[in-house]
Amino acid sequence: MDKHPCVYILASKKNGTMYIGVTSNLVNRICLHKQKEEDGFTKKYNVLHLVYFEQADDMYSALQREKQLKKWRRQWKINLIEKYNPQWRDLYSEITGFPPSRE
Repeated sequence: MDKHPCVYILASKKNGTMYIGVTSNLVNRICLHKQKEEDGFTKKYNVLHLVYFEQADDMYSALQREKQLKKWRRQWKINLIEKYNPQWRDLYSEITGFPPSRE
C-alpha cells in the first residue's frame, strides 16, 4: 500500500458527507485526515471514514479518476461505495491492521 497512487472516498457516516481525494501514500494520508492535522473540509465536517479506494497505475491516472469521480452525481458515488463496501465500514483498520476508531 505504501507509495502507490490511489483515489479514495471518505465519509462522515453512511450516506453522509463525502470527500474524494488522491494520494501516493494512502495510509499516511488517511492518518492525517483522522488526526485532523490540517484545517479543511474533512476536519470541518468530520469526514474521517475511509469507505472506498482504488489504486491507479500512476499519479496522472489517479488524478484523472479523481476528477471523474468528483463530477459524478451523488447517487453514483453511493452506488460505487455500496458495490464494494455495502456496510460503509471504515477500511482504514483493514489496510493498516489497527483497530477501528470509535468515532
